[in-house]
Amino acid sequence: MNENNNYSELSSSLAFSKTGDGLLPTIIQDALSGKVLMLGYMNAEALEKTIETKLATFYSRSKKRLWVKGETSQNYLHVISIKSDCDNDTLLIKANPDGPVCHTGADTCFGEKNEKGGLEFLKELEVVIKGRNAERKSGSYTSSLFEKGINAVAQKVGEEAIELVIEAKDDNKDLFLNEAADLLFHYLILLEAKNTKITDVLHILKERRK
Repeated sequence: MNENNNYSELSSSLAFSKTGDGLLPTIIQDALSGKVLMLGYMNAEALEKTIETKLATFYSRSKKRLWVKGETSQNYLHVISIKSDCDNDTLLIKANPDGPVCHTGADTCFGEKNEKGGLEFLKELEVVIKGRNAERKSGSYTSSLFEKGINAVAQKVGEEAIELVIEAKDDNKDLFLNEAADLLFHYLILLEAKNTKITDVLHILKERRK
């Protein structure tokens, strides 16, 4: 979760006593889109529970107890990373939300749409593909490709590339775009099979541009 993977060091450095009530304001940011989703408060126990479960858990000032975001709506916040600010009295959590974050049904508690751009959507798709590889879910087409091994995955990418080339010679835009989508999807599967990400490829392209 945390980029430094040292939560004991993080917890010990936080200034819980600085606020008087032992609560630190905690900003939740979408790990993919970067959109600020909500603000909550954590005490040491809530932070410990968040680290343990990887689900954002806060302290309710009105109910005087811990509460897991999504315990009623099932719109949980799956924690990706936790950081503190320079004064160690505010937390920034990057998370993947299961659905709308606000109790009103809005995407964020600030009334903003949490729309993901192209790269963010690809990253989200990578997460799904990675899950299919790890779980090998029964009945999943993606999991079945991983089960067959790297040769089968690579062959499928080649087949999709040929189909895209064939459609490129015709004038049916819809068929062309569908084949392009198929190729991109299987390319992401191949990247996962090789334990790499689309951002690794983009990094190379950025270096070449220099």
